[in-house]
Amino acid sequence: MGDFRKLNVWLRAKELAVKIYQLVKNQTISKDYGFKDQIQRAAVSIPANIAEGDELGTDKQSIRHFYIAKGSSAELQTLVIIGSEIGYIEKANAENLLNECQVISIMLANLIKARS
Repeated sequence: MGDFRKLNVWLRAKELAVKIYQLVKNQTISKDYGFKDQIQRAAVSIPANIAEGDELGTDKQSIRHFYIAKGSSAELQTLVIIGSEIGYIEKANAENLLNECQVISIMLANLIKARS
């Protein structure tokens, strides 16, 4: 515990958040302030909760934050699916983002199991 920047799951989640921020720069999404805000908040919540959880003093506290990050990953997947279906996100890009969310969720599940 304590050096979240060395956790592979944090690195991947941080890169995913960066991709989402870059994605919402496009004109269609950038004009939909509600959607833009929600997808950005869901994306940044994943690495933020991993970091916070890893810095906490007990495994019980850490696990709680890892579950929150896992929930944010599901939220992000939902927003990517909706964004794709309404034409904000190209299908191929959406598939890549969804795959990355799923990998991160699996990594979080493994981290939770290891800390339990």
